[in-house]
Amino acid sequence: MDYLCFRALCCKGPPPPRPEYDVVCIGLTGAGKTSLLSRLCSEGTDNVVPTTGFSIKAVPFQNAILNVKELGGADSIKKYWSRYYQGSQGVIFVLDSASSEEDLEVARTELHSALQHPQLCTLPFLILANHQDKPAARSLQEVRFHSAWNTGASPLRNTFV
Repeated sequence: MDYLCFRALCCKGPPPPRPEYDVVCIGLTGAGKTSLLSRLCSEGTDNVVPTTGFSIKAVPFQNAILNVKELGGADSIKKYWSRYYQGSQGVIFVLDSASSEEDLEVARTELHSALQHPQLCTLPFLILANHQDKPAARSLQEVRFHSAWNTGASPLRNTFV
């Protein structure tokens, strides 16, 4: 009996592989995409610089691994976002909740464009309202209003704020 117990504890073999999901992370410059991914990967955020082009990070969770393609938010890079959408299984849209009305309108336009893109239109969207610790941060209700207003998002759509 002791042998069976020992064998059961020691001879299990490697754990089963965790499923991997490919996710694209988009948002305007300064929204906090790189900082978010650095935190999720338990990396420091002291030396974060704006992403030029794109970066890929594997974010490990207990039951899965998210392979996140973070796309830079500069105007010169946004026009290339759609080239990186193929194969994505979900979208994280990072929004600076303390941004100006003008920047919020630009973010809403980009969100609207992404929600309607043929390669993303059926995928789950997470709209992350970042910078909630800033005094000028909008409430969750305001973020929902600004992000959903005129986006064309269906009520049956998997969109989470």
